[in-house]
Parts: sequence; structure tokens; C-alpha cells
Amino acid sequence: MKWLVTILSGIVLQSQSCKKENGVRMPLCIQDKIEAIRQQPRFNPPAAVYRFLFKDKYVFLFSSNCCDQYDYVYDRDCNIICAPSGGIAGKGDGRCTNFLQMASDKTLMWKDTR
Repeated sequence: MKWLVTILSGIVLQSQSCKKENGVRMPLCIQDKIEAIRQQPRFNPPAAVYRFLFKDKYVFLFSSNCCDQYDYVYDRDCNIICAPSGGIAGKGDGRCTNFLQMASDKTLMWKDTR
């Protein structure tokens, strides 16, 4: 009986840590970041979030609000990995200059349609 409770508890905890968006599981902290963007005035160009497979892990690229701002990549725990694009020169923060060449499985997770 204990093992059944343990398994069910794990399933409940797992289901609470992700939410499906466009049929794909998305961590709640990423969903919270999207909700924070929804509370702001509309970005120009409109905000978008893409999921990529990068170094054997799924990561999330958030577009910036405007020019000269970094486009950050977050891991599933919302830790910043790098900014592959944006900034004054448009080349990001220099920590993952090969991101767009190495990343695959690009999936649009959310776009602000307001």
C-alpha cells in the first residue's frame, strides 16, 4: 500500500510542475514568466516563447520587449542559460554564440496575440 501512495504522490507532484501549452508540457515557472508578460503592455514586436532542444535538454527562448535588449534562454527551472541574441550589437551576451546553430526542435510555445 505504501508503494501505491508513493507512486500516486509522485504523479500528482509531476503534474503540478508542468502545464500543457500547444499540446507540449511547459514548466510552471515558464508559464509564470509568460503570465508576467501578459500583465505588461504589449511588446513591440509581440512577445514570443520558443522551446528548443539544446545540449540534450529542453530550454525556452523568450523574445525581448524591444531593440537592444537580450533574448534570454531559460532552463526548465527558469535559470538563465544565456542570451544568444539581442543587445546593442544584436549578438547576445556571448555565452552561447552557437545556440542557434546547435539548438534543434524549435517549437513556438506562446505568442502574444493582443
